[in-house]
Amino acid sequence: MTSSIRTCFWFRDGRGREAAEFYCTLIPGSRIEAAFDISGDGASWLVDFTLGGVPYQILDAGPMFTLSEAVSISVETDDQAETDRLWLALTSNGGEGSHCGWLKDRYGVSWQVFPRRLTELTLSADKKVSAKAIAAMMKQKKIDIAEIEAAVRA
Repeated sequence: MTSSIRTCFWFRDGRGREAAEFYCTLIPGSRIEAAFDISGDGASWLVDFTLGGVPYQILDAGPMFTLSEAVSISVETDDQAETDRLWLALTSNGGEGSHCGWLKDRYGVSWQVFPRRLTELTLSADKKVSAKAIAAMMKQKKIDIAEIEAAVRA
């Protein structure tokens, strides 16, 4: 038996297809798989897409539900430059940073964007390293891995 499992985001403002297209420009290996005009007038869409090979769906179907931080897209980047690039793109035009690498984009979708090195430091077997890394991370919005590494060395 095969199944297709996707996280579905409920959009309420008619911008779901636009959001999926934007997301696909940000992450390599991403694409729109299918888009269906479910209203017949271009106001509501069902969009299947992948981000970096991970399947998602947007159902743009009106004001009954809202997006929240309870569901987010987590992106572990290769380095600080990639973290900075994604952070800037996702917080532009009305998005905003939160804390510890979290942000909300212009469409209201929550993301966590952080370099892989953060995971290595915060999950270190050395509990002192882990504690220092977590304490430094808690003071940040966009993750600055050089600052966290400096805190670990101190």
